Amino acid sequence: MLNVFSRPKSAVAAVPTVAATAGETSSDAILVNRIAAGDKLAMQALFARHRTPIYRWLLRFVSNETLAEDLLSEVFLDVWRQADRFEGRSSVSTWLMSIARFKALSARRRRTEAELDEKIETTVADPANDPEAALQEKNRGELLRQALIRLSPEHREIIDLVYYHEKSVDECAHILGIPAATVKTRMFYARKKLAELVKDA
Repeated sequence: MLNVFSRPKSAVAAVPTVAATAGETSSDAILVNRIAAGDKLAMQALFARHRTPIYRWLLRFVSNETLAEDLLSEVFLDVWRQADRFEGRSSVSTWLMSIARFKALSARRRRTEAELDEKIETTVADPANDPEAALQEKNRGELLRQALIRLSPEHREIIDLVYYHEKSVDECAHILGIPAATVKTRMFYARKKLAELVKDA
């Protein structure tokens, strides 16, 4: 668990605590507002809700579990310190991924020997499948993983955002800091190249 909850806050307001469930994704902005007022339970709720996707996003950048965990802590420490700066121009998850991407890129620049790890999570077979179907699913997942590895970092990143994190064109543009038109172009060529690689495999 992060240590950010014990950090002193300047101007902590008394905000009523409201229980948040995992299904209340629309309440993320409310949680951020409560965090800005120093609500530690809101911080814990936001962390619990987003820690896994943000961790996976970081891990694909830095290819090191320990470093990804450290960066995850830094991301949410920034949220704790800067929640009052969130303006709602994007979703909270997009805001978090933007912070995470910046930290991951900074970490990669610091690690001169490190390159983007080419590992992409293998598709997990449905346990309800029979053994033959499960094997076919595993093989398809391995083919896709190998194809993704061979994409350029820019194309792999856009595929990751759109398919693994279900981000829109505008959200991708915000996270990557590029125009929406560039996102569309990059997505077009990424899908075309991925299809070619899977076909060749």
